[in-house]
Amino acid sequence: MLHALISDIHGNIDALETVLADIAKRGVASMVCLGDFVGYGAAPNECIVRVRGLIEGAVAGNHDMAACGRIKLGYFNDDAAKAARWTIETLTSEHHEYLRALPMSLAWRGVRIVHSSPVEPEAWHYVLSPGDAAFEMESVEERVCFIGHSHYPGTFVLDGEFVTYTRDSKVPMVEGRRYLVNVASVGQPRDGDPRAGYLLYDDERLTLEHVRLEYDVAAAMKRIRDAGLPPFLANRLQWGE
Repeated sequence: MLHALISDIHGNIDALETVLADIAKRGVASMVCLGDFVGYGAAPNECIVRVRGLIEGAVAGNHDMAACGRIKLGYFNDDAAKAARWTIETLTSEHHEYLRALPMSLAWRGVRIVHSSPVEPEAWHYVLSPGDAAFEMESVEERVCFIGHSHYPGTFVLDGEFVTYTRDSKVPMVEGRRYLVNVASVGQPRDGDPRAGYLLYDDERLTLEHVRLEYDVAAAMKRIRDAGLPPFLANRLQWGE
C-alpha cells in the first residue's frame, strides 16, 4: 500500500494545500505527520485544522513544543523565538492542547516515526551524516525510521556495517537493509530548492519517493509579512534556505 509522510509544515498553508492536493491524487492508504505543524509561518491554526482529520498519527516537533510551552524559547534564534511567541498568542486553546499531547516517537505500520532523532527525540539532534545515521539506527527496532527536522531530504541506507547516503528522489528498498529517511519540509525547505516536499512510501513494492512541488511562494511570503513576523522568515522561502 502507498502511504504519505509530511513534515515541517511550519504554518505554511499555501505549501500545505499544494501538497495535500497532490497526495489526494495518489490514492494513498494513510498519511502521518512528523511534526512542526507550526512555527515560522503565518497560518498555524489553519494548518492544524487542515491536517488533523486526515492523518493516522503524528509526533511532536520542537516548534510544536515551543508553541505549547513544553520547551523554552532560549533554544531558538531571535527570528524563530519571535515567531514562536506570535504562534503562542495566535493558537487556539484547542490547538495548544493538541500539540501538547503529541508523542515524541511513534510506531506506525511497522516503521518508526520521530521528528528529530530516535535516540534522543527530546534533544532535537540533527541527523546529517552517515556516522550520525549509523548511531541513530542502532536504537531503532524497526527496519525503517522516518525523520524530519533538518528540512533536508535524503535517505541513509545501512547494509551490514556500512551506511551510504543518497539524495535520489526515488529509492528502491532492498531486503536485509535498514533505512533512515529524512522527509522533505512542506513549508520551509532548506536544501536550496524552494519547492514544497513530502514522501511517498510503498510498503508492498518497497519504494520511497521524495516528491517536490511548485507552490505559491509569493502568497506564503505575503502572509508572513502581513502578520508582522520577521521579514527574513518570508524571504527565505523564495531561496529554499
